[in-house]
Amino acid sequence: MEKSFNILSEKLINSLESGEHLKVSIEGEQSQFIRFSKSKVRQSGLVDDATLILTLIKNERSCSGSFTLSGSDVNDEESATVELNRLREEIVTLLKDPFIVMPDNTGSSREEHKGSLLSEESAVAALSPAMKGVDLAGIWASGKIFTGNANSAGQKHWFTTDTFSLDYSLITPDEKMVKATYAGSNWNQSEYDKYMADSIVKLRMMEKQPRGITPGSYRTYIAPAGVADIIEMFSWGGVGEASIQQGDSSLCKMRQHNVKISPCFTLSEDFTSGIVPRFNGNGELAPEKLDLILSGSLENTLVSSRTAKEYSVTSNFASDGESLRSPVLAPGDLNEDDIMKSLDTGIYLSNLHYLNWSDRPGGRITGMTRYACFWVENGEVIAPIENMRFDDSIYNFFGDNLEAVTDKTHLNPSVLSYDGRELGGVTCPGILLKSFELTL
Repeated sequence: MEKSFNILSEKLINSLESGEHLKVSIEGEQSQFIRFSKSKVRQSGLVDDATLILTLIKNERSCSGSFTLSGSDVNDEESATVELNRLREEIVTLLKDPFIVMPDNTGSSREEHKGSLLSEESAVAALSPAMKGVDLAGIWASGKIFTGNANSAGQKHWFTTDTFSLDYSLITPDEKMVKATYAGSNWNQSEYDKYMADSIVKLRMMEKQPRGITPGSYRTYIAPAGVADIIEMFSWGGVGEASIQQGDSSLCKMRQHNVKISPCFTLSEDFTSGIVPRFNGNGELAPEKLDLILSGSLENTLVSSRTAKEYSVTSNFASDGESLRSPVLAPGDLNEDDIMKSLDTGIYLSNLHYLNWSDRPGGRITGMTRYACFWVENGEVIAPIENMRFDDSIYNFFGDNLEAVTDKTHLNPSVLSYDGRELGGVTCPGILLKSFELTL
């Protein structure tokens, strides 16, 4: 596919007329999908798919279009030419864009990350035994994901990686759930079996009579999956420079009033793990690592070239939406084996659900506790808790109330597959909070 992409993008670029500029991108996968229900295979299939995206720029105007590649170089070239001509007709009808980002050449790249994946024939036999005796619903996805980018300034990028994920829920007879994801690039059978066994232990705890707790502040441990949900909120009115410039970012206090959070908190955009490419949709290469919040202080924001042009700041080649692409929350010194002992009495949150900003400029986040959340006394799980809503500020639970951060990080991968399997995820530890506000 890389060879076909290079040939097709070169032909399109060579066909440009005077004053035209072009960005060409490809996104695709070669994946196996298996759906499980009640721990049995309900559906399986293979996907071999790729989409070509064209962005034409001329006279301070731009427009984009896309189509699904057929696999035939001749047919795809014909379809691409038709699409390019359609964009030529459309672009003259559009208004000028004063902050348009022109194609540039900040360097080319090529990354290929090979993993060790289960074969299509062996997947069911490897996955099924660990599910025996429980009600599991989930989806297995495994295979190659690739993306590429080229432009009329001479830049070329290619990125491919092998990944797998099993996104699943274990369900009790009264329909309470334990939710988890096992994912990676190199299959490890014993690690998977242990991971599933740990989920089943939580499932048995969920079968106990739930305990209702009253609204209030509680000593709380949030597991990496829950922390990842919170970190993802920073992509929406958080670390983006445009949001801060417009005054609706949750980090405005840190920029405008030099407010700090806990020195235990260090958040970076880090591409060194190779789970996502460094290049964005414009073909611009981001730094390998960029500290955003360093030891509680706001050091940098994500700045796209468009934002840089609009607000006269320096771009660090973030995505157009200035969202996190490869966030890493640094580990601390709390040994994972000591989590329950350190929590002592309080609540253990495996997952959070349905998060939203309740007061974005104030940094307040609301959401629900859900999926394997427990009341703990003297370091022992007593009972699952009823679902509760929380509403608290990042300046509280990531501030003075952040007592400790675990010493290991875990990749919480993106498992969305609506238009295709997504790259990336959040790498983070668990966190221990002195206080966390449950509202109802």
